[in-house]
Amino acid sequence: MKARVWLLLAAALMATPAGAAEMPVAEVRPVYLVRIDGAIGPATADLVGRALERAASERAQLVVLQMDTPGGLDTAMRSIIKDILAAPMPVAAFVSPQGARAASAGTYILYAAHIAAMAPATNVGAATPIAIGLPSPGAADPPGRVASAASASEAGHDTLAAKRINDATAYIRSLAQLRGRDTAWAEQAVREAVSLTARDALARKVIDLIAVDVADLLRQLDGRVVRLGDAQGRTLSLATAQARVVAVDPGWRGRLLAVISDPSLALVLMMVGIYGLLFEFMNPGFVAPGVVGGVCLLLALWGLQMLPINYAGLGLILLGIAFFVAEAFVPSYGALGLGGIAAFAFGALLLIDSEIPGFGIPLSLIGALALASAVCVISVVGMAAKARRRPQVSGAARLLGAAGEVIEHSDNAGWATIDGERWQVRAGQPLKRGQRVRVTRVDGLTLEVVPAADVPPLHGDPP
Repeated sequence: MKARVWLLLAAALMATPAGAAEMPVAEVRPVYLVRIDGAIGPATADLVGRALERAASERAQLVVLQMDTPGGLDTAMRSIIKDILAAPMPVAAFVSPQGARAASAGTYILYAAHIAAMAPATNVGAATPIAIGLPSPGAADPPGRVASAASASEAGHDTLAAKRINDATAYIRSLAQLRGRDTAWAEQAVREAVSLTARDALARKVIDLIAVDVADLLRQLDGRVVRLGDAQGRTLSLATAQARVVAVDPGWRGRLLAVISDPSLALVLMMVGIYGLLFEFMNPGFVAPGVVGGVCLLLALWGLQMLPINYAGLGLILLGIAFFVAEAFVPSYGALGLGGIAAFAFGALLLIDSEIPGFGIPLSLIGALALASAVCVISVVGMAAKARRRPQVSGAARLLGAAGEVIEHSDNAGWATIDGERWQVRAGQPLKRGQRVRVTRVDGLTLEVVPAADVPPLHGDPP
């Protein structure tokens, strides 16, 4: 009996490790990391939207938006916030690395996130909206962006400015109420463009914690319970200490979108596209200039439609290009060309609001394009002046005074070879075969001629 008991105990001890090895281990879901560095535009919104979709499909437990931004476009910011609010997992907005900032649009995104964090020596705020471009009549909201407000006090008495500020204030207050953050400071950040350091933001409950880096942030969030804010009031307990961090790169599509939506490149593509098509129309059959011009123009229009365009500036640019084209066909001796250069330069200056961080067009680029256009205009004017000094080589003016040789003639009419061509001729006196004649008048397809001895020699012909 004792032997049987010992045998059973030994078997149980041997089976324990195998059984333990087969027990299921709790899966630690990954954490997705998205870096927002620079101005917030269409490419940024596309990157964040795709990253949240991918994180949801792969059941990530958290998405971290690591931000260092001076602001950006209002439309791109609102698109990012909509994606955050609709995300099935919590999103942490982290102003990092040290020395970074989340100004203007970054402040709204920080307020919209489930978790708000900042690194030491960072700042947040200056969220007053500034209008750009020309609002269309009757528009509900003029096009704009969220940026630091240097001109907020100047626009305080303007109805549209007050409308923008009140709308932005209500928007950030709603985000603050949703996440339980300081609503008073949020309103102050919009109306007075104030900013806070990381420590002050933590003291005022604008953010939830301060972390040195992403690893420190994930250690502090481990075990934290986060309200998702959906209709069911669900919560999620984070296990981020040992979680795998997956960095989301923009990919070729995001990089292409970021490049094409750059205002400087869009302007260059537009100029190359228009000049390429113009060259193809002037010289049909080359094909390559038309193909390159068409592709460049379409890419430029795609980039410009995503940017805050001032339509007065765009109109001036198109007017300047029209003047360049007209200079090639109208003998204005450079007047149209100079007007086109001036219109293009002013239009390029007005095309994008230069105060928007990351969305201005450098003056050096505008000067280079204007200089290149001036060189083209000067070349066209020079060629036109040179061509004007040359004698005409075709048409009725060329035939007047031209010399020829009679082929046959009778009854004051006949045929003659003039400038290597056979022409019907008419003369007031009989002419002999082989006699030299000179044209005195062009009457349709009939030339009136006289014997060459009766008129002085022309075009270098011998008397």
